[in-house]
Amino acid sequence: MKVIKVFNVAPTSESQEAPSQTSLPLTFFDILWLRLPPVERVFFYEFPHPTPLFFDSLLPKLKHSLSLALAHFLPLTGHLTWPFLHSQNPTINYKTGDTVSLTVAESDADFNRLAGTDLTEAKEIHHLVPHLTISHEQATVLAVQVTLFPNLGFSIGITSHHALLDGKTSTSFIKSWAYLCRESSSSLPPEVCPFYEREVVKDPNHVGEKYVSDWLKQDGPNNRSLKVWDLQVPEDATRGSFKLSRSDLEKIKQLVVSKNKGNSTANTNLRLSTFVLCVAYVWVCRVRAEETKHKNVMLALTVDCRGRLEPPIPEAYFGNCVGARIAVAETKTLLGEEGLVVAAGALSDALETLKEGALAGAENWSTWLLEGFDDDVRLVGVAGSPKFEVYGNDFGWGRPKKVEMASIDRTGAFCLSDSRSGDGFEIGFVSNKVAMGAFASLFVNGLRS
Repeated sequence: MKVIKVFNVAPTSESQEAPSQTSLPLTFFDILWLRLPPVERVFFYEFPHPTPLFFDSLLPKLKHSLSLALAHFLPLTGHLTWPFLHSQNPTINYKTGDTVSLTVAESDADFNRLAGTDLTEAKEIHHLVPHLTISHEQATVLAVQVTLFPNLGFSIGITSHHALLDGKTSTSFIKSWAYLCRESSSSLPPEVCPFYEREVVKDPNHVGEKYVSDWLKQDGPNNRSLKVWDLQVPEDATRGSFKLSRSDLEKIKQLVVSKNKGNSTANTNLRLSTFVLCVAYVWVCRVRAEETKHKNVMLALTVDCRGRLEPPIPEAYFGNCVGARIAVAETKTLLGEEGLVVAAGALSDALETLKEGALAGAENWSTWLLEGFDDDVRLVGVAGSPKFEVYGNDFGWGRPKKVEMASIDRTGAFCLSDSRSGDGFEIGFVSNKVAMGAFASLFVNGLRS
């Protein structure tokens, strides 16, 4: 890869007033993610045109619309800090003159292969994502990279700090940028304009204080470092992308219903939503493909809390607002004949606890994250959501050919998204080469039975 130029893009205020505030405090939802690795996404777009057209037309439009988008999302230009004397909590500070880094690069990699459906080495897309500048004292929160694959296409890589943006907020920013670029507009529809008020997030049980205390004690005492965890990508990490159509999900549903009916201890509380069916199927395939040796397997789910708080907060709320639920199953039951029913049951049970309130158990979330579980437990995460509609991000040159979450290389999560065709779900998954081959086989053959 060759870096052409790095721009420092400042917000352009064509329709915005000067900011009424220059800092944004972190809520307990944000503090929970303080040192987790940044989220990295890559959007691949077809652009079978001569290189001069990219630099003379496409790039200037992307750069200008990014500047307009930042005027609506000013905190993204700022820095995360944790002042020793002035604040107990970390905060985002931003001011006039702050910018976001936009790297423009050119790659001779095989665009069609990277944007295709074949298994690839996970590291092959790493050069397409930018890096945040993070020290012990402060951290940037957003970086962007546009990479040209001459005469074939381009990619947009976006890296965002998890302590400021959850999946909904980060994808809302991308949607807004795409809208402004596609429509040649400086104004956003009111329903997507970010909502910044922090007072709407209540913390009556002071879980934020516990999260702060837990972070301070990690490698502490009084450790205010903002360095994120340096999770390594395994050498033989292989990336795969798989799809479940609506007809596939219906087939899985009928399989679960059939097996559950024939079970002497039938589960009468199954919630067979498309989400549960998709995650259950992928969970079972993964446990079998990786030949998991742990006694139990836990699946960590993130749940959007915006509409589940009392009172609900706006859908356009800017920041983290996700809760956690854990589905638990014995490995031997997932490996058995009734594995799919067991997985669906465990997911149903975990989601059923939302009736107790979205924040039920919130005091334990930092403990789960920082201390983990017993050695007999394998924990796997689920990232992304089909509701983010990542394939709807058309900057004016068509929908993405493919969208990847590069950061699952490090976290070991699998990623869910909508599909390019609009039919069903897409699943991104990274594992070792042997397990990935086994997963692909199990995934396909399981839908033929």
